[in-house]
Amino acid sequence: MTIIFNKYQGAGNDFIIINNREGIFNPGDSNLINKLCDRRFGIGADGLILISGSPKYDFEMKYFNSDGFEGTMCGNGGRCSSDFAIRAGIAGKKLTFKAVDGVHKAVSEEGIIRLQMNDVKVPQLINGSYFINTGSPHYVIFKKDVKDIDVNTEGKKIRGSAEFAPGGTNVNFVEIEKNGIYVRTFERGVEEETLSCGTGVTASAIASVLSGHFDTKTVSVKTKGGNLSVSFNISGKSISDIWLSGPATFVFEGEIAI
Repeated sequence: MTIIFNKYQGAGNDFIIINNREGIFNPGDSNLINKLCDRRFGIGADGLILISGSPKYDFEMKYFNSDGFEGTMCGNGGRCSSDFAIRAGIAGKKLTFKAVDGVHKAVSEEGIIRLQMNDVKVPQLINGSYFINTGSPHYVIFKKDVKDIDVNTEGKKIRGSAEFAPGGTNVNFVEIEKNGIYVRTFERGVEEETLSCGTGVTASAIASVLSGHFDTKTVSVKTKGGNLSVSFNISGKSISDIWLSGPATFVFEGEIAI
């Protein structure tokens, strides 16, 4: 069987997106998903996204990490899925979709996709650093000279450490800059550094305000793959009205035999 796919990237975080509203793709085949995401033997991507129909919303997004298994919420994937749905005529420029962590709104404005993330509870401190669940679990470590860190080695050590058992965590190394933050993320499920991570960027921005580095409601973020921004409100023990904004770029469309 041959399927049509779209390749997308959001600040360098790249995805295979398949319109699965007719149910043609079997999401239970983890080996196939892993093969499609392989950068040498497949299409190559950090993850695979299935766009399914929904009776209440514009669509449902199912996200799978490159290891082949369904993941938790993916912020850049949500933004890319929104752009795909607009281009495919599935949704308009203001849309609502269901994901594994609940319902999300998205808006397309002048080439930027703004995605509303779910509310976050005030995070806990573990070994002096913030642990925040922004739809996916993230550990945020503030460091200097983040560009020089061996993210794959250091991130892997923390990702599977006892404090985060049994599921593990994503790990973000964050440097405070004059006008924002620079973030590098080790992603579980991909099991290496990605060029950006939407939920990781969101967690890092929130942590930078909670730790007193900024007092603004909007934080500018640099990643290896591009620039993003995160806006939110902090009230009591809740962080709400969280919006992740940045580019979502169509790369190409193709067909592959599976």
